[in-house]
Amino acid sequence: MLKVFQTSTLLGQQLKALVSVRHYGKPNKKFLYKDGILKDQIYYYPRENNRELPALDGEPSKLFSVRRLKPIKGLPYWEKRILRGLGLYEKNAVAVVKNIPENNARLWKVKHLVEILPITYRYGEPTEGDIERTFLKEDGECVVIRKLEAAEVANTKLTAAEQIRHAKDRMDGETLRKDSRLKWLNPW
Repeated sequence: MLKVFQTSTLLGQQLKALVSVRHYGKPNKKFLYKDGILKDQIYYYPRENNRELPALDGEPSKLFSVRRLKPIKGLPYWEKRILRGLGLYEKNAVAVVKNIPENNARLWKVKHLVEILPITYRYGEPTEGDIERTFLKEDGECVVIRKLEAAEVANTKLTAAEQIRHAKDRMDGETLRKDSRLKWLNPW
């Protein structure tokens, strides 16, 4: 009887080895991502075997430009909820997101669906007066068009426009219409 019990446990171990059960619980991130390198409170997970860290050039970006790349159809509800919260539920949507730990955690969960670019400022960060003349390029560069004209230059342009408007040699609209009509009727 002892022999039968030993063979049944051996058989049970062999069956356990053959049958794989998928674990549906929450993964232990410390176990899965144990190879990360901590530098300046940021964990890096290099893909290659060389373990060199990227050089940090100055300050990290304060804002990210996030663009959705993949469709929402067929995604689980929690990913759809995150995309809706970020403002990326519409097709080809682009959102500007703060670089804070809460948003970074959300972006980590949907990183396979979006493209994340840091926003850079070539000509300096915009102020409240520059909002009307600021635009964001597709590569994540924020461009601010500053006013370089002085008041004297603007006044000279206005006086030049007034002189042209009141010049005697200037053709009025009626004369231009008649001339254009004659050229249309007799092009040669």
